[in-house]
Amino acid sequence: MPFTPPPVDDVLAGLADRFGTLDVSVYRGQTRVVVPADMSFDALAWLKERGFDLLVDVTCVDYLEYQDAKHRYGLVYLLASTATNQRLTVRVFVDDPDPTVKSAVPLWAGANWLEREVWDLFGIRFTGHPDLRRLVMPEEFTAHPLRKDYPLQGRGERHNFPVITRDHS
Repeated sequence: MPFTPPPVDDVLAGLADRFGTLDVSVYRGQTRVVVPADMSFDALAWLKERGFDLLVDVTCVDYLEYQDAKHRYGLVYLLASTATNQRLTVRVFVDDPDPTVKSAVPLWAGANWLEREVWDLFGIRFTGHPDLRRLVMPEEFTAHPLRKDYPLQGRGERHNFPVITRDHS
């Protein structure tokens, strides 16, 4: 008999039993749960065991200058159950000077590129990541351009990048 994941409410109750009281909210039918950064890997592994077998996306939000924000960065893990089409958003907050969480690559191989993108653009470190290097920006680029404190016109980094030309002959 195939495994049928429990309803989201039951999963959230089990998650709270395992990891303590968690902030849960529902907006437009989408369930979100906030997990402490030091428990994020264990919580994601626990959710995967309970049927959330698909990591849809990993992204980040910079809450710098947001009114009433308590943390600088909010990591967002979008999970889905391929058996029941249930969705769950897991949010993990991290702060400067060292925004770090454990990598989810051991759970989902697809997290590799998603975490590299978040590292590249926001500067969030993923401990245990097998290849945490730039994905979008050149390796010489020293900043993380999706941080809210990065100037819209840049900092002049482009002047020393190698110029790539194409031979049109």
